[in-house]
Amino acid sequence: MTWLTMAALPVFAQQAQDSGADPLMLDPITIEGLSFGSGLDLQARSNAGSRLGLSVFETPASVQVIEADTIRQRGQRDVNQAIVQNGTGISFHGSPGNGGTSFSMRGFSGHASVTRLYDGTRLYPASGTISFPFDSWNVERIEVLNGPASVLYGEGAIGGAINIVPKRPLTDRTRNEMRATVGTDGQRGLAFGSAGPISEVLAYSFGVSGTASDGWLDRDDTSSLSLSAALRWQATEDLALTLSHDHGDNRPSTYFGTPLVDGRIDERVRHRNFNVEDAVVRYKDRYTQLRAEWTPAGNVTIRSNSYYLTSDRNWRNVEDYLYRPDTDDVLRQFYIAINHDLEQVGNRTEATIVTTPGGMENTTTIGFDVNRIKFRNTNNSPYPGQSVVDFLNPQPGFFGPHEMATTADLTTDQYALFLDNRLKISNQWSVVGGLRYDNLRVTRIDPAFTRSFDSTSWRLGAVYNPVPDVAVYAQYSRAAEPIGNVLSLAQSQADLKLTTARQQEIGVKFGFLGGRGDATLSAYRIVKNDLLARDPDDPAITRQIGQQSSKGIEAALGFDVTSSLRVDVNGALLSPRYDDYVQSGGDYSGNRPPNAPRRVANIWGSWAFAEGWTARTGAHHVGEAFTSDANTTSRPSYTVINAGLQWKPRDNMSLDLNIYNLTDRLYATSGGANQWLLAPPRSASLDFHVTF
Repeated sequence: MTWLTMAALPVFAQQAQDSGADPLMLDPITIEGLSFGSGLDLQARSNAGSRLGLSVFETPASVQVIEADTIRQRGQRDVNQAIVQNGTGISFHGSPGNGGTSFSMRGFSGHASVTRLYDGTRLYPASGTISFPFDSWNVERIEVLNGPASVLYGEGAIGGAINIVPKRPLTDRTRNEMRATVGTDGQRGLAFGSAGPISEVLAYSFGVSGTASDGWLDRDDTSSLSLSAALRWQATEDLALTLSHDHGDNRPSTYFGTPLVDGRIDERVRHRNFNVEDAVVRYKDRYTQLRAEWTPAGNVTIRSNSYYLTSDRNWRNVEDYLYRPDTDDVLRQFYIAINHDLEQVGNRTEATIVTTPGGMENTTTIGFDVNRIKFRNTNNSPYPGQSVVDFLNPQPGFFGPHEMATTADLTTDQYALFLDNRLKISNQWSVVGGLRYDNLRVTRIDPAFTRSFDSTSWRLGAVYNPVPDVAVYAQYSRAAEPIGNVLSLAQSQADLKLTTARQQEIGVKFGFLGGRGDATLSAYRIVKNDLLARDPDDPAITRQIGQQSSKGIEAALGFDVTSSLRVDVNGALLSPRYDDYVQSGGDYSGNRPPNAPRRVANIWGSWAFAEGWTARTGAHHVGEAFTSDANTTSRPSYTVINAGLQWKPRDNMSLDLNIYNLTDRLYATSGGANQWLLAPPRSASLDFHVTF
């Protein structure tokens, strides 16, 4: 029995001290006087934590909901900004090669360990890349689950899962809004959104956002277009159909990093772009879905989601830069041209049934998930070409002629069966469990092979309410994760099995100060097995015998200090390590995995200091992160501060001044031993927002 489970026993052995509380107060719909405010939003329903329609408060896991109003008020126009600056224990390690969407959670990094979903549908990484969504304008909320999520979304997600939920049709009111943006470095943008009823049975939503910038680097113009549209039809009293389409065309930065000098950044080249003149990074994503919700009986709801998504991605860049001190120049190598063509089609259908066996409320969701993915990777491997440029004034040059060939042509077929259940044993106790079976078949052409994987994931948790506004919980879960990327599976990896992981977690969620504040606290331990490692008896042989683990605590707190002053704080302290990990380069057992900081924290404060005026400031801290398994090089810790000032001349109109990286901190979010990707320097923008 682990220390986490042992620690939970005395808590769950307690009896309620206040037996006179109205038992109906446990139901979040009927509770009076219990309001958790706009910070942690513990009463929000979240699909990231379960398929049972539970609130954050009712779920025996670390779940967070980040609402669109919070994102907008804090000036976070980028989805990644909204995730890391509001979510608990999340650090960003994105780069152009992974779509700029890679995160670390609970000591596990990358798309294989942190699953990304859009409107509840999993986005599978192709060659380690996910590129959608990117603009926060069309986002209704972001749901975050810390810890293993395989029982909900299939193999992977040992570190966590992030579900970006778009705005969808409104049936009870009409909402129109517009935003215009100007800023430093040539920032400009326009956005428009509208949603509401067309008739008694039809409703719509539409949103479009376009942005452009001259960039903070040499030759670094960027632009993006994001579009979302949906039509909802109430076909009958108990059947609703929603057809939606989302589109993204993103031309992000072609910046691949800055070469290091003696392991540090020379500030003289902070704004230099060492890429070629005709560099290309472009992502085009399209996502169409048809949702049906049918309620054949008062206690039965059937939901079905059929979807089709495509991703076309193009890169043409020189990606590797090495500073040479003897000649004071930079060696550029790896002239890489890549085209991704991905197509994903699938269906997820589930039925939720509410019963009352023995007078106890019981909610069960049972369903299936099927999908097929076709992926083609065309590139110019083995990426020939080198060039030398001056360190202080690099002349970009051009990429030059190149030949392309298909190096990966894969099809994956996957099906899953899942079951989730919540039994409310009493007014104080509830038990939540889940079970999922996944079967995945990978078929590759040239070299031709077929490989099948299967896994069973499950979790079991309990929630205890000693008083109505306090929830103490514990859970145990099992998960699975592939070695590497399924959509890039090589023949040499065909015989490998999925890695497995287990987690124990305990925590508490509560409201205080008469509804003015809310807080969460959790502790966990995750152990991941079957990593590839050298056989200690025969170092020439590699086996799946390695082990990686992480343990830590996470906390979040939000409260209204006064009627005009609010503070939100969250943070994580963790200890990730390789327990048993021998590689050809050495024995890394006891080392910390790369891109896994031991500290991550956020703090936000807002002050309505005069009528119509609000000042805001926030700080995001990330601890030191190693850049390799050997732990010989690392990126320093950093704290970036953002600030904003809002003026509302009318209730439906606001003017927001946002300053990012207020102190002009020089810091890196990703990179290796020879080059780092720097974050943008200080910048400012002015947003005009109106609703009508």
